[in-house]
Amino acid sequence: MQILLATDADWIVDDVVAALGGDGVSFIVCREGRVVSDQVAEHSPDVVITDLQIGSMGGMAVAMALRLDESSGAVPYVPVLMLLDRAADVHLARRSGADGWLVKPLNPLQLKRATAAIIAGGTYPGRPPEPAADPVAELDVEVTGDAVGEAAGELDGGAGGASNPAEEEPATAG
Repeated sequence: MQILLATDADWIVDDVVAALGGDGVSFIVCREGRVVSDQVAEHSPDVVITDLQIGSMGGMAVAMALRLDESSGAVPYVPVLMLLDRAADVHLARRSGADGWLVKPLNPLQLKRATAAIIAGGTYPGRPPEPAADPVAELDVEVTGDAVGEAAGELDGGAGGASNPAEEEPATAG
């Protein structure tokens, strides 16, 4: 297995190599995000692991560039695992086309599971289910005129819909 690791942080290189290293595993370390696509084209790694923060080009831009280059035929499809700084960054990973993501600090067991899952064609963590095409159609609620009138009455303080909150009320200035 060949892993392309895009980061400029030595501690991330150390953690990833310690967790995933072994017989038959080789690493290519890119310290500049803008050369990741070139390295993918040259080496065809099994997976790209990218840090969200890389000096010249962040992980989101790296993943998006890989997906664009893949769509044009410049590079083959390679699964991307993004290493995030905080849980709030998950939306960045999703939007960029990453296949999986982990929030730092890195857990070696999670890193192994995530890498295995995306190499096998899955995602990590699993993506939420797609929203229903028409969420209103899935509701099993029948709304009648009486229900609307009763709801309006409750809003008016229990008057049973007798007053209309949209009516004008005279007011004096002064």
